Amino acid sequence: QERTPSLLSSSALMAAGTITSRITGVLRDVAMTAALGFYLVSDAYSLGNTLPNIIYILVVGGALNAVFIPQLVRHMKDDTDEGKAYADRLLTLVGTILLIVSVLAVVAAPWIVQLYATSSYGPGQLDLATAFARYCLPQIFFYGVYTMFAQVLNSRGRFGAPMFAPIVNNIVAIVTFVLFLSMAGAAAAAGGSLSDAQTALLGIGTTLGVAAQALVLIPVLWRAGYAWRPRFDWRGAGLGKAGGLAMWTIGLVLVNQAAYVVITRLATLANVNAAANDTAAAGLTSYQKAHLIFILPHSVITVSIVTALLPALSRTAHSGRMQQVGREIGAAMRLVAALIVPVGIVLIVTGPRLALLLFGYGAATAGQAELTGTVVSIFTIGLLPFTLFYVLLRGWYALEDTRSAFWVTVVINVVNLALAVPLFVAFSGGTQIAGLALGYALSYWVGLAVAWRLLSRRLGGLDNARTIRSLVRMSVAAALMLGILFGCLRLLPLVGLGLGTGGKLAALVSIIVLGVLGLAVYLAAAWAMHIEEVGEVVDLVRRRLPARLRGRPGRRRPPVGSDVSAPVFTSARPAGDDPAADVLAAAGDDPDLRPGLRLDDDPSSRDPR
Repeated sequence: QERTPSLLSSSALMAAGTITSRITGVLRDVAMTAALGFYLVSDAYSLGNTLPNIIYILVVGGALNAVFIPQLVRHMKDDTDEGKAYADRLLTLVGTILLIVSVLAVVAAPWIVQLYATSSYGPGQLDLATAFARYCLPQIFFYGVYTMFAQVLNSRGRFGAPMFAPIVNNIVAIVTFVLFLSMAGAAAAAGGSLSDAQTALLGIGTTLGVAAQALVLIPVLWRAGYAWRPRFDWRGAGLGKAGGLAMWTIGLVLVNQAAYVVITRLATLANVNAAANDTAAAGLTSYQKAHLIFILPHSVITVSIVTALLPALSRTAHSGRMQQVGREIGAAMRLVAALIVPVGIVLIVTGPRLALLLFGYGAATAGQAELTGTVVSIFTIGLLPFTLFYVLLRGWYALEDTRSAFWVTVVINVVNLALAVPLFVAFSGGTQIAGLALGYALSYWVGLAVAWRLLSRRLGGLDNARTIRSLVRMSVAAALMLGILFGCLRLLPLVGLGLGTGGKLAALVSIIVLGVLGLAVYLAAAWAMHIEEVGEVVDLVRRRLPARLRGRPGRRRPPVGSDVSAPVFTSARPAGDDPAADVLAAAGDDPDLRPGLRLDDDPSSRDPR
């Protein structure tokens, strides 16, 4: 029987692209904070540059991500032209809508800015944010073009290029901020205003980066055998079903954005309060940069895995094998948790040091950077439920059930605001951002519980006993790791590695020390508790090392209850015994399995991963 590509093999190229993209993205944010710091000017830029993303997702972006990959896969399977006409019509329709929306948004920029900015902004701050918004709002169109091109490529099993394309965007943005620094200097942002030329440089440069991100995918589409041809014959072309499914997703985005309006107004107010109280600046920029670091592990690990999983999961759901869908989702949850949990613990412990290392340059002060790092640590409390909820959400999308996802999102946002607003009031100045982060993190624990129960009932389980057992064991290992690392934090000042005692070099050394120690503790605890998914990840890493570094292969301890004892980690296990382990078992062993998920695979005859 032909073997299917493993999930991690399929996502390996994506992970490489995502990692490179995220590294350059972090460098972009380092350059931004060096140029603008965390001051009110930085918040104005962050708000203006965030609005196109908000509007794009609000109008069509959420629907594209949630609905159209399953629809493209279905039309590629069912249509005689392998879905080309459907993709042409969809690209034409979405492009037309987004072009119109972009023009209208530029015209309406002053009113949009007033909706998202705090009412405490003065005329100069509003004018600056509006100017940035007008330069950046054309990005709406290019975000849509990029997403549609990426969806067409993903539906054809080409996952790598869309993950690498943002690198171009980041490089253009970095060049823009370096030019700004050479033109204005690091002290410009602290003054509270920018010249027209400085504003234009930042706004136009940022938008050019997004445009480049979309356009570099055109040659890749040609090589994949797809060349877009405008088609306006939309009626009766099957877009109605996708539109119906998208309505619930648009509602989901509306709920998210209604909550984000409140969060954005509070975040911009926090920086005004910090300036009034003469405390460390922390506002919308601090919130966004902290969220960027928080989401990095999710972006590299979970998104890469689930992007490779969704087309195959959609085919399995389309064939009516719901229990198999549940097993696949459970396996994906266990796999991403095995990787996310230790990274999250390291982030909780090292957040202030990491932010100092990344953002303590140029216009940004060490105090501002460390406060942002504290917000990172608080955000990370919600990393595990956030990433598991993402997996569950993609399960609903594979079932073409956007209604359930909508109602769970309502729950998350209601809980978020119910917690974040009083927490914001309880803090003062820039530290109010920490209250917003805590409300966000706790809301995802509630959302995960609700989403898991609903989807499990729909699918007849998510391999619940096995998944919960693995998550409990990972949590115990994480608690042990957290306790030891916090104990080490008390020792670091004694050797000159405390915050404020050794600068950025000390921060880097302490991050490395804590990271290596934490990983060792987690792996030891995983071995002792027989956490199979962690063992399989170790096996995969070992197999990818050069032969002289691999050492002798180990053998895994049999399941609890067996009368045979042996070391825990091995690859010697019957295929099909553990779906999450099978995801890794084939990775790197068979060159035919490496390119990615192929659309000619028959999911009815084998494991679709």
